[in-house]
Amino acid sequence: MSLDRRDALAGMAAMFGTALFAPIARAAGVQVTPISAGPPSAPVFNPQQRLLMTALSERVMPTTDTPGAIVAGVPGFIEKLLADWALPAERAPILKGLDAIEARSQADYAQAADTVSPERQDALLTLAMEDKLPGGADFFEKFRQLVITGYFTSEVGITQEREYLPVPGRYDGAFPYSQVNKVYSS
Repeated sequence: MSLDRRDALAGMAAMFGTALFAPIARAAGVQVTPISAGPPSAPVFNPQQRLLMTALSERVMPTTDTPGAIVAGVPGFIEKLLADWALPAERAPILKGLDAIEARSQADYAQAADTVSPERQDALLTLAMEDKLPGGADFFEKFRQLVITGYFTSEVGITQEREYLPVPGRYDGAFPYSQVNKVYSS
């Protein structure tokens, strides 16, 4: 089976529209080596930021009856995208947001944010989403886009969360909606 991450990125770009985070749009629009090939050109995160980014990506796209963000390789996708497709100024809201969440976790829980309970991580993400942390709303929207894009352009996202049809079947304009179980991708 051949999965084309660039095609999936184009679909994600259409979903987010004009509010799309610039590095995602840049990666979706260029017809070169897929962004998933190889390691990032340079590290983006310090070790603590990487641990927190990984933990928070799983909170945005948790494991349920399908694998979550970590199994789908989303943390690696995020670092690769930010290293190779983002300008330094575009990385800044993500790094500052992670640092703000870490600082709030230390202040509220006296514990690193990647090690607090999932409920506390959700509370920290909610504070960011509600812009109750420095730069929180900007961080949250960009981070959410990175996680969702990374997940739904991964093999796990395409084949397990969505129904993958390498060659779509026949058109049936009267297909009963009650029989639709998954969103299809090709």
